[in-house]
Amino acid sequence: MVAEKIEQYQFSSSIHRPTTVNRLRFNSDHELQAHLLTGVSRTFALTIPQLPPKLADAVTNAYLLCRIVDTIEDEPTLSSTQKHYFCQRFINVVAGQSPPEQFAAELTPQLSNRVLPTERELIEHTPQVIGITQRLNQQQQEAIFCCVQQMAQGMVEFQQTGSLHGLHDLPHLDRYCYYVAGIVGEMLTKLFCDYSAEIAQHRSALMKLAVSFGQGLQMTNILKDIWDDQQRGICWLPRDIFNHAGFDLQELAATRYRHSFGQGLTQLIGIAQGHLQNALTYTLMIPRHETGLRRFCLLALGMAVLTLRKLNKHRDFRSGSQVKISRRSVKATVLTSRLTASHDSLLKTLFYLAGIGLPTPPHSGS
Repeated sequence: MVAEKIEQYQFSSSIHRPTTVNRLRFNSDHELQAHLLTGVSRTFALTIPQLPPKLADAVTNAYLLCRIVDTIEDEPTLSSTQKHYFCQRFINVVAGQSPPEQFAAELTPQLSNRVLPTERELIEHTPQVIGITQRLNQQQQEAIFCCVQQMAQGMVEFQQTGSLHGLHDLPHLDRYCYYVAGIVGEMLTKLFCDYSAEIAQHRSALMKLAVSFGQGLQMTNILKDIWDDQQRGICWLPRDIFNHAGFDLQELAATRYRHSFGQGLTQLIGIAQGHLQNALTYTLMIPRHETGLRRFCLLALGMAVLTLRKLNKHRDFRSGSQVKISRRSVKATVLTSRLTASHDSLLKTLFYLAGIGLPTPPHSGS
């Protein structure tokens, strides 16, 4: 089981109202969120605007809340106990049970210089972001709260067990990916279904594929960020995969490449590619006329496949910058998604062509 079932939460009617958005600087909720989003994620600042406006505002809000959790997780000066404390405080804030002003005032001074100024700005604007959350409809709020709660709880769990020696095995990696990405896929699917009754007809199938979609994207990021994570004192690679290839993750070092390490990396690339095949299936289940939603999915999928291609070609890479796709590739992906979003056969062909040369995914797709 990838996550324990949580109790259904009924949002409090006596919630703490945050301060009003600074109208001298931001003319609307949309403008505030767009500003914060651009500061903390170039990728999502590119993909989310593809969505219909009302849906885009909810997805942006959800991403910003998840990014606050991520900022807590990534802060190196916070102990596991402190991270657990702030994550629980934030869950209460999103639930409307605790004032966001106090949360922001307490967390902000704890952030070190390693936190980006834009991330610090996001934390400082927690009251305004929560205010926008509270103006979403009930279904959107429940989907977002469920995601934030499980993500915060799951990240704390892995912060307590993470090390430079990697995760125990592939199922452990699956569980980690679920907490940081699979539940995001589930949340997005809930938001899509709330937006469209036509999409909601396929809710059950989409929810199953959503977890795989999220895992494909997260595994791609994990592989790309191997050496950056190592510098932070963490490794998310599964030991069983590399042990089988004859490589001990305790010997992992960017200064020397070993063929056995490359073999383990190759297997993980194949697994990630299998999940991205499920991501394509997910995307094609969205009605053709919902081109904005399809473009949102296709941009993430396309950039992930291109990253896997670079990883497979440069398995001896020494830093994430060496396998980062170029701006030209990003622009090409944007253009391609615009031209092909409503053409199922063409999308299948392009995905097949992009995957040529990549390791064969397991038949199970996991």
